[in-house]
Amino acid sequence: MTGVKRTGVFAVLRETPAPVRYLLGGMLVNQLGAFVQTFLILYLTFRGTSVGFAGICLAAYSVGAIFGAMLGGELTHRFGGRATIVTVMTCAAPLIASIPLVWGMPLVLLVVIALSGLSIQAYRPAAAVLLAELMPEEHKVMGFSMMRIALNIGAAVAPLLAAVLIQINWDLLFWLDGATAALWALLAFVLLPKRVATPHSAESDGASVPAMSARAVYGTLVRDTRFLCYLVAGVFGMMVYAGSIAVLPLNIVSAGYPVGLYSTVLVISSVVLITCELKITTYIVRIPKYLAGLFGNLVSGLGFVLYGLIAEHPFFVVAGALLAVSGLMIHGPSTAAHPATFPVELRSRYIATKETLSGLAATIGPILGLFLWSTFGGPVFWGFCALLSFIAGSMHIYGLGQPPVPVPVAEPEPEVVGERP
Repeated sequence: MTGVKRTGVFAVLRETPAPVRYLLGGMLVNQLGAFVQTFLILYLTFRGTSVGFAGICLAAYSVGAIFGAMLGGELTHRFGGRATIVTVMTCAAPLIASIPLVWGMPLVLLVVIALSGLSIQAYRPAAAVLLAELMPEEHKVMGFSMMRIALNIGAAVAPLLAAVLIQINWDLLFWLDGATAALWALLAFVLLPKRVATPHSAESDGASVPAMSARAVYGTLVRDTRFLCYLVAGVFGMMVYAGSIAVLPLNIVSAGYPVGLYSTVLVISSVVLITCELKITTYIVRIPKYLAGLFGNLVSGLGFVLYGLIAEHPFFVVAGALLAVSGLMIHGPSTAAHPATFPVELRSRYIATKETLSGLAATIGPILGLFLWSTFGGPVFWGFCALLSFIAGSMHIYGLGQPPVPVPVAEPEPEVVGERP
């Protein structure tokens, strides 16, 4: 007897395992207090620190986050997702909470901020691996869409909480951030299922497979030209996204519009993303991933083209934002889920590599974007963003056009004569 598998939003939500709901809820709680990266420069300058040193501190956080993604992947591979989340968030909580205590000691502050970035980012690969393990195969892309929505809800609410906390005491930003990190560690310890690490062997589809060393995994990765193409496309996409976020408010103000227009764009984008992505994903899962990657980046690229017309009319700002966020909703879930579809022996390190390069691109994007915008102007910058988006989408045709590579299967052990079964 056969039937059509339902892929509606509510059908998927009903079939989502309880541990996945706990995982997403914990990520939402943690994101509600994610103030370090967003408010660090404002906080330090409020305390009297120079803008230059505040920028160095933010760079230290970014560098820590880049290495944190790799560390998280390695810890997840060796000890499992639950243990990794509990460990790194337990370390992150006191580090973040101590920032108000050490802001007057520059060297100590740099170390604390770098370690905070490392700890905070290290949980991301673990969460992605757990989601891949726990979510039913047919709903894996939807699972990553739900993860993105949980993070976006937290990112949308966090500034509202911050606005209240700042009126009381700036230090509360980091104390609440540390508290949500500690709560996330506790929730993970109590609610998430244990995953026993199997560094010497693993099972896939009932067959024993040999454990792969880090060297073997990364050797497989660098020979996988399709995955490398996917990674480069992701780097281009993240550079464009991070650069556009940095440049857009400056471009809006320089065009003579009020700052409120940027706030309006943010609100519209957040509402559309949170309310529409799951429904859109129910349709996106029916097409090949490479088409989602291609069309999503093309739509975002058209949004950047409209941004280039900001000086003509504010309509182009809103229309460009709608196209940009629509492109993210089309390609985001499929491209985010791709590393999680690889075999278990490769998965955590593939995810970690993707997260590490995304962090690097997110660091480079604003720097490059501000340079291009200040040097060549808005139309050239937005044209460059559109071009990179089109290139990234085209690269996904190859990068997402093949199933994950198989893991070598171990030869059966020779039977020893006389040995008891």
